[in-house]
Amino acid sequence: MDKNGFAKKPPMGWNSYDYYDTTVTEADVKRNADFMAAHLKDFGWEYIVVDIEWYAKRAGSRRDEYQYIPFEEVEMDEYSRLLPDPERFPSAKDGAGFRPLADYVHEKGLKFGIHIMRGIPRNAAHSHVGLLGTDKTAADIADPANTCFWNPDMYGIRPEKPESQMYYDSLMKLYAEWGVDFIKCDDICREDARSAHDEIRMLQEAIQKSGREIVLSLSPGPARIEEAWHYEKYANMWRITDDFWDDWKLLKNMFERCELWQNHVSAGNYPDCDMLPLGRIAEAFGNGHETNFTKEEQKTMMTLWCIFGSPLMMGGEMPGFDEFTMDLITNREILHLQDFAGAGRQVRRNDNEAVWVSFDREKDTVYAALFNLSDESREIILSETETGESLARSIRFSGKSMKELWGEAAPEIKEGSLMAEVPAHGVQIYGIM
Repeated sequence: MDKNGFAKKPPMGWNSYDYYDTTVTEADVKRNADFMAAHLKDFGWEYIVVDIEWYAKRAGSRRDEYQYIPFEEVEMDEYSRLLPDPERFPSAKDGAGFRPLADYVHEKGLKFGIHIMRGIPRNAAHSHVGLLGTDKTAADIADPANTCFWNPDMYGIRPEKPESQMYYDSLMKLYAEWGVDFIKCDDICREDARSAHDEIRMLQEAIQKSGREIVLSLSPGPARIEEAWHYEKYANMWRITDDFWDDWKLLKNMFERCELWQNHVSAGNYPDCDMLPLGRIAEAFGNGHETNFTKEEQKTMMTLWCIFGSPLMMGGEMPGFDEFTMDLITNREILHLQDFAGAGRQVRRNDNEAVWVSFDREKDTVYAALFNLSDESREIILSETETGESLARSIRFSGKSMKELWGEAAPEIKEGSLMAEVPAHGVQIYGIM
């Protein structure tokens, strides 16, 4: 089973975290799946991902004290494998797990994903719960000195013990039986713990043994550029940033991160700019609000994610999306940039502007994105020479058919240069044929 063969373009979907935090329910997931199937599936959006602590009892009930309640009761089977909380996911009762919900999502023509934490449940280690296929218990493979500093649910495992791989194999076997298509593994990407490097490999080995095509996404970032080869070998997505929210400073900084990672985008391998905070977000965090990004900033974000080749995962409550948001995420010409992810290259960047280009070989079309990173409208100029150096091919602007993909005015062409007035924090992107 080829790890890269079933993620030939960056995954596109929805993740419950930005709106629901730890409190998402089966009804919430179905409501968002219904919306995606009815309105977004035809544009390439397909993954529905249940994020953190779907196994936790009373999750979110002490949000003023904890995001993740320490040592709270969890739903778990006899092999130390976490199960969905049946209070929030009623179809999971009697050991059904996520199979019924995955079936519901699949019947909509979509794909189903879940979030997991690296390691083995602390509750399982403390209670000496068993492991599938061995007489060893969770306590035998758990490393109490190997913990996540921001989430108390798990102990890291001891990679040198064969039972640790058996445990991960049993997890992926279960998830394959449920019909899981996507796994976001947390507390692993930036390798805070000494075992994380090995656990990335162990997860992929377990996926291969499961026989099911499952996309592996690693969080949180920032990923380590010196580990690029490791991510590319064993994962499909890896976060290049910590949690990304609706703050211009974070968006502007993403240009630096994309510059660092632009040579590591290829079919099945995607540096991940994190979720798109669109629409209404942070409801379960106690400060629910419409995204703080301006309309220009939202277009900048979508354009950068697409021309760079990042996965696209929305975090807002989809049924509440307004007309602008729907137009933003259903712009076929912008989304088309994902079809040749890895072709995008930065031409230049400074504190005031950034320029990216990409090339669709099939349609012989060059795309040039002019980003204004300053706080005032400014003219941005791109010369034919710069474009040619970035694409390793010559391109002329004069006499070419040219279209701005967000519906803005055509640029001025003068002396072999493309010139456009771009609004503050905004972008104009041209298809040049």
